Amino acid sequence: MRNSHKKKNILYALLVLFLVIVVVGLGYILYIAINNYNAAADYNSVRETAQPSTQSANIAEKNAGTADNPIDFNSLSEINDEIYAWIYVPGTNIDYPVLQSRSDDFFYLDHDVYKNYLFAGSIYSEVCNLRDFSDRNTVLYGHNMADGSMFATLHRFEDKDFFDDNRYIYIYQPGRKITYEIVSAYNYDERHIMNSFNFADDSVFQSYIESVMKPHAVGANVYDDIQLDLDSKLITLSTCLNGYEEGRYLVQGVMIKDEPTA
Repeated sequence: MRNSHKKKNILYALLVLFLVIVVVGLGYILYIAINNYNAAADYNSVRETAQPSTQSANIAEKNAGTADNPIDFNSLSEINDEIYAWIYVPGTNIDYPVLQSRSDDFFYLDHDVYKNYLFAGSIYSEVCNLRDFSDRNTVLYGHNMADGSMFATLHRFEDKDFFDDNRYIYIYQPGRKITYEIVSAYNYDERHIMNSFNFADDSVFQSYIESVMKPHAVGANVYDDIQLDLDSKLITLSTCLNGYEEGRYLVQGVMIKDEPTA
């Protein structure tokens, strides 16, 4: 009888543990779903504010053959004066404001444009980069979200056909439109790029741009017709790898046009 009672207690404890795990798991799934919903709502609202005439339309089509600026930066500055640019990458879901905290490099890792906590965070740079994109390499960060938001769709560049058909990154600032041509896309290690390379040193930068053109990564995609030199200004879009691998997935481009806008 005693053993039978003991077995029942063990089974009861295991059942309770199982139910707790199920409830916690469902709670976490619900939490992520609500977070994703809030993130989508936040950024749809921001796009409507930033692009009142396009309602989050295709910026590339609106600006074909022109240097018009579709972004209302005056309205964005009223939301958050740490918004300093807008990024658009055709063929992806990337159509977001770019932020940089003046006090905490990691603030926008898990905060939205309204400075509220948000698991999805924002697209952001760190203070080691100037806000005018004049550095030899400007690094922008974004989460690899399961719902395809933020920088998740950078992984589309893993497909060679997609890489070949989608060549440009657009950056907008007040009175300015910058066009980058994509050079390469590849898996990288976990090193912090801006802390690992002294880009002010010509020899270091020369070695770095050679690695951009010939990355040591399986499945890397590279556009061989582009030549980089010491005057090149790069942009690096950085997100997490898929799965549980350590490291980053990078899409890198070179500035080919810097235009004033109306």
